[in-house]
Amino acid sequence: MMVNYREKIITLWVVFLLGLLFHTQLALMPLFHGLDVAHSHAGSDSDVSLIFWLMLIFFIIPMGLIVTTAFTESYRSRVIHFGITVLYTILNFSHLVADLMVQPIVWPQIILMGILFVLGLVLNLVTYRWMRSSPEGKLRKAREVLHHS
Repeated sequence: MMVNYREKIITLWVVFLLGLLFHTQLALMPLFHGLDVAHSHAGSDSDVSLIFWLMLIFFIIPMGLIVTTAFTESYRSRVIHFGITVLYTILNFSHLVADLMVQPIVWPQIILMGILFVLGLVLNLVTYRWMRSSPEGKLRKAREVLHHS
């Protein structure tokens, strides 16, 4: 049976984006019960604007990767894709640590960020395998084996 890495990667990115959306929604849930939403730091309008732009970029990149994965086979795009998945895993881990610093700790958020971190690790693994499965990746791997022997 042939492994369909592209299908797996697209599915993992969609689940990741749904998790991000739910993470944002969870942060707003207190509003529905008349409670205040905690602010990690008060900032100027330009700070808030920058945060919104960064959040937008953080959402757009996986959307672009989903489309790119569906329509390209190139080794270069696979390498870039793998690099971005590693970056997102690092950012998710940093966010998980930052969420642990916020008092009081909101455990549903921590659990969700932990799930997103693990999902990111799986995405790293599948994307790495996809990268190595390309003809260029196999050629590089063969060269490395020959070079080390």
